Amino acid sequence: MRLAIIDSGGANIASLRFAIERLGIESRLTTDPVHLREASHVILPGVGAAADCMARLQDADLVDTIRALRQPLLGICVGMQLLYEASDEGDVECLGLLPGRVRRFSSNISLPIPHMGWNQLEFDRSDTLLKDIVPGDYVYFVHSYSAPLSESTIAASTYGDSFAAVVQHDNVFGAQFHPERSARVGSLLLRNFLAL
Repeated sequence: MRLAIIDSGGANIASLRFAIERLGIESRLTTDPVHLREASHVILPGVGAAADCMARLQDADLVDTIRALRQPLLGICVGMQLLYEASDEGDVECLGLLPGRVRRFSSNISLPIPHMGWNQLEFDRSDTLLKDIVPGDYVYFVHSYSAPLSESTIAASTYGDSFAAVVQHDNVFGAQFHPERSARVGSLLLRNFLAL
């Protein structure tokens, strides 16, 4: 296995690498397009604002490389949001690997924003990425923007409104929550992704 983690500058990268090491897998942190193309699996982590993360990918000349990947690609948190066509956060064009636009949580909900803490996964179909994860399992979220439910949604969560928590389309996967901070369930999701 040759796992590449895109160095998007997020503060969660060290925690993510430790979580992967606990699974017995080594990873390479990189912004080198050659390393990404040669990897068997690629993870796009993200923390902060979508516009800033996209700017870092553009500055590293990685946008076209990521769009052309055919191996399993997992976006985490903002990294998942970047998989969509666009985000209201900074009104930025994203990678366009998944249809739809990421939007801020509605100000009509009587809950604090950002959505921060443990919340449950909701799903009713089996999927390889969700192997050994069951509906109602808790995972850890930190986000103010969310992706809509769509055909690519394989698990949802609810915070005022329902939103996509785990997505998949062809070789593209995403987790809105932080698997590296989600204990057993997060470890299972990473294990399942790396087994693809």
